[in-house]
Amino acid sequence: MTFAIIFAIAWALILAVGGGLLTTIGAWYYELKKPTWQPPDWLFGPAWTVILGLAAYAFWLSWDAAVALGETTFLIALYVINGLFHFAWSPLFFSARRPDWALVEVAFLWVSVLALAICLRDYSATASWLIVPYLAWVSFAACLNWKIVQLNKPFGR
Repeated sequence: MTFAIIFAIAWALILAVGGGLLTTIGAWYYELKKPTWQPPDWLFGPAWTVILGLAAYAFWLSWDAAVALGETTFLIALYVINGLFHFAWSPLFFSARRPDWALVEVAFLWVSVLALAICLRDYSATASWLIVPYLAWVSFAACLNWKIVQLNKPFGR
């Protein structure tokens, strides 16, 4: 197995499993007021699985071009930075019970996903398009996060 395949699979698995472990849904979450357009809870796991799988495939598609351009460190850094922002959201929202802080953090996650979509274009147009569902889902999640903050503020009492 090549480095690109190992990295892509490890990145997706770490984010999927880690994100799931950091998402503790309990009474606090169920008592929050949520918009009627929020998807059912069961949809989030499959959605993230598909999205992270597509993003991992995008890494693999981009790898050879990054090697040819001597930009593998840059490509890895894009994914690592995105992974850090991806990981930060769930503990803020669920563990700290601060959707308001998570709303601030999701902006950084969104920018990191946009950076993937834009920068991968230099390596593979297909890879760039594979990031679009990730960008759309994080955009939707940010809107959902904003609405939850709006419906339930203030936090941190």
